[in-house]
Amino acid sequence: MASAPPPWIIAHRGASGLRPEHTLEAYRLGIEQGADFVEPDLVMTRDGVLIARHENEISGTTDVGDRADFAHRRATKAVDGRELTGWFTEDFELAELRTLRARERLPELRPTSAAHDGVYGLVTLDEIVALVRDESRASRRTIGIVAELKHAAYFAGIGLPIEEALLSVLFGNGYNRSDHPCFIECFEPGILQRLRAETDIRLVQLVAETGSPPDGSSTPYAQMTTPQGLGEVARYADAIGPAKALIIPRGSDGASLPPTSLVADAHAAGLLVFPWTFRSENFFLPPELRHGDDPRVQGDAAAEYRQFYELGVDAVFSDFPEEAVRARELPSLRGA
Repeated sequence: MASAPPPWIIAHRGASGLRPEHTLEAYRLGIEQGADFVEPDLVMTRDGVLIARHENEISGTTDVGDRADFAHRRATKAVDGRELTGWFTEDFELAELRTLRARERLPELRPTSAAHDGVYGLVTLDEIVALVRDESRASRRTIGIVAELKHAAYFAGIGLPIEEALLSVLFGNGYNRSDHPCFIECFEPGILQRLRAETDIRLVQLVAETGSPPDGSSTPYAQMTTPQGLGEVARYADAIGPAKALIIPRGSDGASLPPTSLVADAHAAGLLVFPWTFRSENFFLPPELRHGDDPRVQGDAAAEYRQFYELGVDAVFSDFPEEAVRARELPSLRGA
């Protein structure tokens, strides 16, 4: 497992507050900043390769819309119950996707990252695994991977079984036991339940603040977070990844409310707790932690990390890993 004790810092899509997400440079920077794990979101290419993108629709995170040679690939599709128009990874072979350049998804909030638009290419899971192995050796510490499967039921429905591709890569790189530095996460319980029968790699059930899983599961997210629901999740998963507001809710004015019992309830069910997503800009912070009114300015993110660390979470997904690491090192968390 990762060399540092929990709470682990997971570089969410890399150091995605500072570099365009899901690029080798974002992952490398996250590792340099002290992250214990990196988190790639994984989607499929037409030729069955796992590539790191937040979504299979890539117009917001690449320059594909500027490419005249790909204009005819623009399409409208129903993905997980939503109608989307754009360009989709499953309509491209890997060699074609390699000609694209990454872009910052939130340029108005993250001009530092947007300054790197057009510089970095798209990467595969194999390349991320190779980077993690190289950086682990170079830094002499164990760095892990938290791999998120996106739109698993959708990809299965178009003949691209994403879990088979994932296990092929992970098993081929020696990840096959519960004590290996690897987790697999998904919002869809169906694929996690199938994976439980195929691997001992630890599994994370992601939990949104509202709604139900996109694979048609009859269990809404709200039910998953009850003591009974957590017991059901523990039958196939090793951890939950809840939205932060399920642990520290916010009121109608956006201000933080008293914490729920979710962390304690999950631990009682034998589950680890990995909340998402920690971002430092005022735009994402509750009013009491903001610095001024500019949504781009970074507020008191350290205070938010401390709140969650003190509640006993086992890991955090962070766009700014260095800040998460620094908050973890505060004396109050070391028992001083």
